[in-house]
Amino acid sequence: MSVQKIKKASGEPDEFEKSVANELLNLEMTSTELKASLRTIYITAAKEVDCGDGRKAIILYVPFKLLKSVNKIHQRLVRELEKKFSGRHVLIVGQRTILGKSFNRNQKTSGPRPRSRTLTAVQDAILEDICYPTEIVGKRTRVKLDGKRIMKVYLDSKDQANVEGRTDTFAAVYGKLTNKQVTFEFQ
Repeated sequence: MSVQKIKKASGEPDEFEKSVANELLNLEMTSTELKASLRTIYITAAKEVDCGDGRKAIILYVPFKLLKSVNKIHQRLVRELEKKFSGRHVLIVGQRTILGKSFNRNQKTSGPRPRSRTLTAVQDAILEDICYPTEIVGKRTRVKLDGKRIMKVYLDSKDQANVEGRTDTFAAVYGKLTNKQVTFEFQ
């Protein structure tokens, strides 16, 4: 019955993905405030990521077309899922496609590859998704003498009380997804 809450492009969902889909289905059935919004929402994948110090985070991948409707109920949905999966932060990320530099269009659609499908644009969008609903107000890239790059991301200080405990999780998850080092600060 939980299969309707997870739709994978290829293959069968594993046990962890099935359990997350089950929780989404249970939330739809029991929560009156989320019921109408959750009816059309489903996930394409779910991952459990180790954030160091024995902490874990859950990443839910949502189709890009559904991301706006998920963001409307984002805070309530994350709060409810974190109650179910105690001790783990829940992050919702849009499922995006990266097209390589050698991408060629077919006869029907002409033109160069869209900017939103480049590696840089997708990684920036993932960063926005991870930090949502907190707004990113600035970014700086620091290059150390040994060549390592560290991106400093400045978040809006009005959300500092809600987000401060989660910044380590944000950095760890972004590092796992993009292989880039990032630190979060408040302005």
